[in-house]
Amino acid sequence: MKRPAKQFAVCIENTGDEASLILGKVYRILPDARAAKDDLVRIIDESGEDYLFHKDQFVFVNFPQAVRKKILALQNAS
Repeated sequence: MKRPAKQFAVCIENTGDEASLILGKVYRILPDARAAKDDLVRIIDESGEDYLFHKDQFVFVNFPQAVRKKILALQNAS
């Protein structure tokens, strides 16, 4: 499977999902081509599980490799 262009998303809208998403927080994206066709993105949310959210709730970002590694390490330590 082709690696997604973006691995991370910053939450910019959490109305109705306040318990699952924190505004301004960086979330990890899991690839899901089927969901993307419906404008959805699979995010590992505050529960630690992956769920689908509408893409308009996020800004998608790239980070340098060193930053990606640090973010992933921090998320895995939680």
